[in-house]
Amino acid sequence: MVTWKEFAAAEPDLAETGRSLLFQFKVGLAFFATVRRDGAPRLHPVCPVLSDGRLFVLITPVSPKRTDLLRDGRYALQSFPQPKAGSDEFFIAGRAMLVDDSTARADILRGAAHMADASETAFELWIDRVMHTRWEHVLTPQMRSVQKKWRAAEASRTSS
Repeated sequence: MVTWKEFAAAEPDLAETGRSLLFQFKVGLAFFATVRRDGAPRLHPVCPVLSDGRLFVLITPVSPKRTDLLRDGRYALQSFPQPKAGSDEFFIAGRAMLVDDSTARADILRGAAHMADASETAFELWIDRVMHTRWEHVLTPQMRSVQKKWRAAEASRTSS
């Protein structure tokens, strides 16, 4: 797995597309899936934060997704859809790691474009895989998705 900065270095165009989709509404907006104790998915909206080349989420102390991430750090993050048919989509998945360094947490809070609170728990989103989906022939019977995929494991094999 890699940080956002490492992903962006490996795939700058894909990272820029992802950044623009995650922050298309100025504040970061995405759907965030975690794994419940019983193995079922849990889905919530979140406001991701890009700070110092790293991608984070801030989670309130009483949120079930905080408990999920502390127990099982697997996550998936999907950009909010644009309000028109055939809008691009951006997806990442990997592991969320707790950030307990107070200086790093202060930087993350400063980088947040939403009303973040110091009581929130910060998690860095380490990236395993990424997918950008765009649509061709929108609103026709020939409508189809075109996907660009990237995996951290493939990047490490090609750089070795």
